[in-house]
Amino acid sequence: TALAAAVATPRPACARSLPSRDATGPAPGKPLSILILGGTGFLGPHFVEAGRARGHHLTLFNRGKSNPARFDGEASSDIEQLKGDRKTDLSALEGDRRWDVVLDTSAYLPADVTRVASLLAPRVGHYQIISSVSVYARNDIANDETSPVAVLADPGVTEVNGETYGGLKALCEKAAETALPGRVSVIRPGLIVGPGDTTDRFTYWPVRADRGGEILAPGTPEGLTQVIDVRDLAAFMLHVIEQRNTAVFNADAPAGTLTMGAVLASCQRVAQRMNTINCVRAPCPQPPGHASTLTWVPVDFLKQQEVSPWQDLPAWIPAEGDYAGFGRTSTVRAQQAGLSYRSLDETVADTLAWWRTLPEDRRAKPKAGLGPEREAAVLKAWHAKAG
Repeated sequence: TALAAAVATPRPACARSLPSRDATGPAPGKPLSILILGGTGFLGPHFVEAGRARGHHLTLFNRGKSNPARFDGEASSDIEQLKGDRKTDLSALEGDRRWDVVLDTSAYLPADVTRVASLLAPRVGHYQIISSVSVYARNDIANDETSPVAVLADPGVTEVNGETYGGLKALCEKAAETALPGRVSVIRPGLIVGPGDTTDRFTYWPVRADRGGEILAPGTPEGLTQVIDVRDLAAFMLHVIEQRNTAVFNADAPAGTLTMGAVLASCQRVAQRMNTINCVRAPCPQPPGHASTLTWVPVDFLKQQEVSPWQDLPAWIPAEGDYAGFGRTSTVRAQQAGLSYRSLDETVADTLAWWRTLPEDRRAKPKAGLGPEREAAVLKAWHAKAG
């Protein structure tokens, strides 16, 4: 499905301003030894930083291909790095060594989960698997953790794509529970956002507001969406581990509260503020800030123009038909268990600040969203139609 394709890579958060749980103090009880499968992509490093701040002992197991030098130079007492491949080489994990917790951030095929979880089951106490809200069988309803999950016609499929992603994630959850019954926590994030996101989903909007001018806004300001800041997600994952909580949690913005109007207003507000601050620090050749305006274009017209939800206009899917439940996935259970949120403005500001640090050639080729020429053409067509 389109939604499954949209989330076939990890996702962000911030819905409303709630107090964030303090993840900087010492962890209760003795420090935990945590084995992280992955750890150097987007979510992993944020979890590592949260775990270090809490005094836990962290071991990273990965192929060393994504950001291999990400934690070079760190104190050996903080982070240990093991090289291997969960598909072909688990030798670094063999033997009698024990860990309190395994965090699986790279579970896409159930066979891969079974291989690792079965090997480690006698030597670990808790297994946390990062799944996705894409596991649900239907998107036309407001799902909660008890909703039916997707079932694949061929459970043995090994190609991960928009049609198989959700069903494979559901099988990965099942594989973990089979290997370690009663010792598994499952985290199902929505769209993970924030500094470090390499997909440019959500990032498109702060960057677009920073560029200024007329912005094509999808649908109506009341259209719902859901995202979770990667740092809020990492803090919640660690909290679940520390509490030895073996349950399934949706991790996303509170259902039915975050609108596209709020997201775009935050992006405009933050971009204007950041540009104004820059001009205070150093004289600007132009007036401070890049003024922007929003033009809300109806869904039907966007369809006629072949503007696709999520890819062309990220973080947005019209809540209709098969996707009538979009933006309404329940997170009540997670909030009751300790999930909290930083402000949306903070997420937007930190995302934009991070984007500005990237090389110019990377910023010239965003991976999601409408290009300037295409956006201008659609806006011109809409104004012509609207008179």
